[in-house]
Amino acid sequence: MTRSDERVAMSRSRRKAHVSGGLRIGMVAPPWFQLPPTGYGGIEAVVADLVAQLVRRGHEVHLVAAGPHRTAAQHHHASFDRPPSGRLGESFPEVIHAAYAAEVLAGLDLDLVHDHSLAGVLSARGRPVPTLVTMHGPATGDYGRIIGLLGRTVRLVAISDAQRASAPGLPWIGRVHNGIDVASYPLVTDKDDYLLWLGRFTRDKGPHVAIDVARAVGRRIVLAGKLIEPDEQAFFRAEIEPRLGPGVEYVGEADAVRKRQLFSRARCLVFPLQWDEPFGIVMAEAMACGTPVVALRRGSVPEVVEHEVAGFVVDSVEELCAAVDTCDDLDPKACREVASRRFDLSVMADGYERAYHALLTGRPTTVSAPAAPSVTRRAPISA
Repeated sequence: MTRSDERVAMSRSRRKAHVSGGLRIGMVAPPWFQLPPTGYGGIEAVVADLVAQLVRRGHEVHLVAAGPHRTAAQHHHASFDRPPSGRLGESFPEVIHAAYAAEVLAGLDLDLVHDHSLAGVLSARGRPVPTLVTMHGPATGDYGRIIGLLGRTVRLVAISDAQRASAPGLPWIGRVHNGIDVASYPLVTDKDDYLLWLGRFTRDKGPHVAIDVARAVGRRIVLAGKLIEPDEQAFFRAEIEPRLGPGVEYVGEADAVRKRQLFSRARCLVFPLQWDEPFGIVMAEAMACGTPVVALRRGSVPEVVEHEVAGFVVDSVEELCAAVDTCDDLDPKACREVASRRFDLSVMADGYERAYHALLTGRPTTVSAPAAPSVTRRAPISA
């Protein structure tokens, strides 16, 4: 038996012994923002919260991330002194981060690697321990092809049933919805009279549609979100600036405190997606604040928003307008209950522990929580 074979055998034996106990986990975050992020950074927030949950449950986490961190991870390995946020969209920071992660993880005694980055999966084939990948983006297209070429080298966790259904041939091991710390979001039942849109300024996210809906129903709307990359800035100049004016206010990118203020006071979150997004965490954040979500039926929306309980899932811009005028009929406490029951951090951590168990034992795992009931309808046509 070669030294490499001995290492693989020892690793397998150790993983078997730890299936029911604390695991040594290599956690790879994306390189673009610090953990937890101060502003934009949905994946980074999920990773930071997951690390905290895992450490609390007795697991040992080696976190590979960019820049300094403020997480609960016992071990931190920084690929960059400061996150290369200004280079977001370039390829080399991602590749450097992946190469660094591969080098660091190769020298550690781990039970598994949990990768949330783009290029990190390419080093999975040479590892003596299994790699779990959370598919944070679309499962189709170029990234889906990369995963397909890796075969059974990796196993995937979907962040929604809709995402998993879009590429049934990939090596899925389960589904775990993204989670939030529901207790950190204030429940406010007495709402102000403004609509809210929050996200990245891209056509896919539909901020221009949200403005048009607000204007159509005669309501004030507040917009907050990321405006860093050139394509976001170009879209903002072309579609948002001409729509700004009385009743339409852009407040910049919201940090954690400002975001909670906006969510909690809004009459509703308008979520007019123009693509099949795998998971929109802003929906869970709004519901945690007792704020209903009015959304088009795209991607994960029907399994996140409980129709007529925590919001309205509709099929056209006209129906969005009608739903905005009806959202006052919904109980903010019911919205909060949906978020607590289905998207709290403990639910997400339970789901990942089941996924780790399935990864190490080869047994199928169950999903993290039942999907919200919904009526099957035709997907909306982009506005």
